Amino acid sequence: MAKETMKLVANNKKAYHDFFIEEKYEAGIALHGTEVKSLRLGKCSIKEGFVRIENGEAFIYGMNISPYEKGNIFNKDPLRIRKLLLHKVEIHKLEGKMSEQGYTIVPLQVYFKDGKAKIEIGLAKGKKLYDKRQDIAKKDQRREHEREFKIRNL
Repeated sequence: MAKETMKLVANNKKAYHDFFIEEKYEAGIALHGTEVKSLRLGKCSIKEGFVRIENGEAFIYGMNISPYEKGNIFNKDPLRIRKLLLHKVEIHKLEGKMSEQGYTIVPLQVYFKDGKAKIEIGLAKGKKLYDKRQDIAKKDQRREHEREFKIRNL
């Protein structure tokens, strides 16, 4: 079996700060030619993106793929709504969870896997302010322990 190659295009670190990610799914993205070329150059932003399920299909809103410089008339709108390619079972599972209070679907990262554009989406529950403070405190504590460990082992 050949080794999978993965090239990261965009990452959404803010999603991990603002949400508890409960489940992750890998989905394909329905793109046009110049959008793929622009993605290969790394011109993509998913920070403001979110996923909605309508009529049994998943769509991503707010995903910005900058126009390809040499694309002229073939370029599409950078913020257009794009269809996500998921299995029906996954879509129904996500739709069921979305009906519960406080759940949303956020994009986590965009990457190329074996030459195909993929997006990792996460079923997320929003964090409250005190949750964010706890995370920051844990992170600071971990850094402090690493510093102490490093100083002791010199």
